[in-house]
Amino acid sequence: MENRLPHKPASCKHPAPSREEAPLWRRAYADAITRADELLNLLDLPTHLLEGAITGDRLFGLRVPRGFAARMRRGDPNDPLLRQVLPLAEEARETEGFSIDPVGDLPSMSATGVLHKYHGRVLLVATGACAVNCRYCFRRHFPYGDANASAGQWRAALDYIAADSSITEVILSGGDPLVLGDHKLAELTQQLERIPHLRRLRVHSRLPVVLPERIDEAMLDWLGRTRLQTVMVLHANHANELDHTVARACGRLAAAGASLLNQSVLLRGVNDSGQALANLSERLFDIGVMPYYLHVLDRVQGAAHFLVPEHRALRLHEQISRSLPGYLVPRLTREDAGASHKTWLLG
Repeated sequence: MENRLPHKPASCKHPAPSREEAPLWRRAYADAITRADELLNLLDLPTHLLEGAITGDRLFGLRVPRGFAARMRRGDPNDPLLRQVLPLAEEARETEGFSIDPVGDLPSMSATGVLHKYHGRVLLVATGACAVNCRYCFRRHFPYGDANASAGQWRAALDYIAADSSITEVILSGGDPLVLGDHKLAELTQQLERIPHLRRLRVHSRLPVVLPERIDEAMLDWLGRTRLQTVMVLHANHANELDHTVARACGRLAAAGASLLNQSVLLRGVNDSGQALANLSERLFDIGVMPYYLHVLDRVQGAAHFLVPEHRALRLHEQISRSLPGYLVPRLTREDAGASHKTWLLG
């Protein structure tokens, strides 16, 4: 059996900001639902789901913003948004071929919080905190306490980037980098700007989707002032996630000069139909976001129940390729630990 679950699985740590004069997004972040019984009651879901939810929650804590929960269908345990966040007993089942580091993050760490997998770009684990805990998260076991570049540890990361002139792009990831305050993000961006060979800043974030209040004036100020070309890579898996509040947030990001892309994960019971995938691409384009990647599931322990076999993924991708214009068809891809690039899956 490959890589057993740790005795005490790592979980994202979430700061508890003071409500005194806190921005709206901070208040919404702090007010997230973290109890399974509250989520089930809010959505009028049957109580028999609670036992499994408590089991899964012990392994990886439940966290979902109330605004995101409000987009879920009441009384429907199969709602595609709910399935992404509701803990299940299946998460405790160890599955052969699944591991705690499925994409090889830890072996590729070149400095504290710096993952250098691919030529020309590095990923900076800026924080371990997230606004939502997605049950399929490939970093659900990641040791954020020891391996992220926040908490004053940016110096080593910046020195590493500055020393390698082949690096032209920095990717802020986590956790979710937009959980950090604007002062910290502005400071980090300014320090990155001073590295002459950097050209682009890419931000991977779920917050514009699950907590669109985050896209406020303070955030847009530092993002819009950087000399670096900015790319915001969102993460949405279903068209129902993309309501008018998300559309407004995306419009503000675009107006600040950011290019907007989306990456999604193919998830059983969430978006594993041609119609769901086509609807997602169409809705993304409606709000100014280009479909970018459709990932097959990273085989992380605790998420095997989401797996869509690759042969079926290829059929679904072929189906949407026939029904959508080419620019709306995301690249079907797989990330293999130790590989020099992502693998494009072609039928």
